[in-house]
Amino acid sequence: MQALSPAFPGFDIATFLARHWQKKPLLIRGAFPGFRDPLDTKAVLRLAADPDATARLVQRAQGRWSLDHGPFSGARVRALPKRDWTILVQDTNHFSDRAAQLLQRFDFIPHARVDDLMVSYAVPGGTVGPHVDSYDVFLLQGHGRRRWQVSAQKDSRFVPGLPLKILQRFRADSEWVLEPGDMLYLPPGVAHYGVAETECLTWSVGFRAPSDRELVGAFLDHLHDNLDPPGHYRDPGARRPRHAGEVPRELTAHVGRALRSIRWSGADVALFAGRFLSEPKSQVVFDPPERPLSPARFTLQASKRGLTLDRRSRLLFSGTMFFMNGEAQRAVRAAPTLRKLADARALPGPVRAGAEFWRMAYAWYQQGFVQLGNGGEP
Repeated sequence: MQALSPAFPGFDIATFLARHWQKKPLLIRGAFPGFRDPLDTKAVLRLAADPDATARLVQRAQGRWSLDHGPFSGARVRALPKRDWTILVQDTNHFSDRAAQLLQRFDFIPHARVDDLMVSYAVPGGTVGPHVDSYDVFLLQGHGRRRWQVSAQKDSRFVPGLPLKILQRFRADSEWVLEPGDMLYLPPGVAHYGVAETECLTWSVGFRAPSDRELVGAFLDHLHDNLDPPGHYRDPGARRPRHAGEVPRELTAHVGRALRSIRWSGADVALFAGRFLSEPKSQVVFDPPERPLSPARFTLQASKRGLTLDRRSRLLFSGTMFFMNGEAQRAVRAAPTLRKLADARALPGPVRAGAEFWRMAYAWYQQGFVQLGNGGEP
C-alpha cells in the first residue's frame, strides 16, 4: 500500500481516496507531528497588510456579522476587540516557500484541482459562522486550538441580507477540538462550523471545483477565439417583407445551420481543459528578471543549480502538450523532463536536458514563470 507521506504516519492514500474523498469527513489526529506554521501570527498579519495579498476580516458583535476586505494595517488590527474576529488570507503559497512546500505535501490530488493554501488567524471566539463549501478542503490546525462541529444536514438555506453565506440553521452531528498538527478533511456540501478557543492559526488546503456553468461558458469563449466558420448569410432573390420588424424565417434557419455546424474533437477539449485549469488567478502578476541572463548563461546556470517554478505558476500537461499559466505548447523530446517539473514543481541540479527543453525553460524564465535554483526566501 502507498503511504501518503512521512507527515501522515499510518495513513494510506488509496484507503482515503476510496472511503472518504468526496464522500465523508475524516478527522486525522496528529497528521503532522510537531507541526510548525509556515508563517507565524506576526507574519500572517504582515501579509494581511500587503496590498498584493487578498485578505478578509470577519467580525461578529452582538449577533451582527460584518465582512471587510484588506489590506489591513497594523493600526487597524490593534484597534480590534480581544474577541470574536478572524482574518483570512488567500494564496499564502504565493508568498512563502514554506507555505508552498506545505501545499505540495497534498500532491496525491492532481495539481489541476488545487486552489490555494489559505490561512485563518483568529482570536478567541473568531469564526466565519456555520457554512457549506462547494469544494474539498483539508483544515490543518496550527498554533492554538479550534473547535469544529460538522453536520450531515441537507438544509443549506442561508441567512438573508448578510455579506457572508451563513446557514440559517445548523445542527451538529460531530464535534472535535483540533490541536496543532491535527487535520480535518471535509468533502463538498458538508456543513461545518469552526470557532477559535484560543488565538489560533488554521491552514485550509482548498481544491477547485469549477461548476459546469463556468466550464461551458469558458469553453464557448474558447471556441469563439479559435473557430472561424467560413460562411455568411445570403438572401439573393429576397422578397419585400410583410413586416419590416419581423426576423426572417430564412435568417433564423441559417443561424440554426451555422450553430449545428460547430464541431470539436477530444483534442480540442483537452487543449481547452489544460489552458483553463492552468490559468492563474486574475490578481496574479509575474516578475520577470530585471537583467535576464543570456540563453547560454541561463542554460549553464540552470543545468548546475536546477530550476523551480515560481510560486504562482501553474504547469500542467496532457500527453505531450504542456500548459504553463494558460498557454499551451507541445514538446516531444523534452516531455519526460517537463513532466518531472510539472509533478515536483522543481528540478534539482544537475539538470540534463536537450535543446527543446532549454528553449522552453528560457522563455519561461524571461517571463518570470521559473527561477534558477531553489526559489526565493520563505
